[in-house]
Amino acid sequence: MKPSIICLMGATASGKTPLAVQMVQCFPCEIISVDSAMVYRNMDIGTAKPDQATLQIAPHRLIDFLDPAEPYSAGQFREDALREIKDIHAQGKTPLLVGGTMMYFRILQQGIAALPPANKIIRDELSARAQREGWENLHAELAKVDRIAAEKINPRDSQRIQRALEIYLLTGKNITQWQQESTYPLADYQVHNLALAVGNRKHLHERIARRFDQMLAQGLIEEVKKLYQRGDLNTDLPSIRSVGYRQVWDYLSGIISKEVMREQAIAATRQLAKRQITWLRSWPNLKWLDAEASDLTDQMVKLLSSS
Repeated sequence: MKPSIICLMGATASGKTPLAVQMVQCFPCEIISVDSAMVYRNMDIGTAKPDQATLQIAPHRLIDFLDPAEPYSAGQFREDALREIKDIHAQGKTPLLVGGTMMYFRILQQGIAALPPANKIIRDELSARAQREGWENLHAELAKVDRIAAEKINPRDSQRIQRALEIYLLTGKNITQWQQESTYPLADYQVHNLALAVGNRKHLHERIARRFDQMLAQGLIEEVKKLYQRGDLNTDLPSIRSVGYRQVWDYLSGIISKEVMREQAIAATRQLAKRQITWLRSWPNLKWLDAEASDLTDQMVKLLSSS
């Protein structure tokens, strides 16, 4: 039999971390975080990073290992995750990948070509153009050279637009062509895909608003203020573009009021959840769990025991 991997996915605020902790207590699993913001140090509250008490019960790999000034790509995640998966299996345990960064899951499961590394000169040129012309115009330019990628990328998703154009300008080959030449790194594993579903959209929105208010009460503004005061960080970095951090950053910059910051952060989180759900609806071989069920843990145990 092929060695197993469990992937627990779901929208933000759906309850993935508490369930993952319960899974570790029921099965010989070890958690690998699949979260593009939890990789950064000193970004704890706004990423809903597990606290130290939780980490003692259920240690998480691939969190807290990068400075916020360092970019981190999906390709880097794939390399890091594959290394951790092998190490966990070597210890006789099952890797439990948990998170909501769907691009990371996709690249890990469905593969990606060996994309060229970031090029600072081209990125700076694209950022300067975006300042003059707007990301929507650069998105239109991307559509001319890669219609498939442009259809998948939101016209305001600056990070993905920049990366797609960067790859084309570097190689003369668009990102879709690169991805079609990809390999499937998990071919030698049996992958169990689970997803948490919050069936009532209103309930999910309430969870999102409640969680962000808890973050504010826990000191999110103070956390971002420490990053803001460093002087070497800005909104072009993936870390500061993270949902919640970008809005608090704009508040600290005097661009928006505290009330608007809260509204925009909650709205951005809702949009993130919507995108995550869209990804999951077309995910192959996915088993859904009711996030609001009283017997959620039993559901999960039955699904995995029967697999």
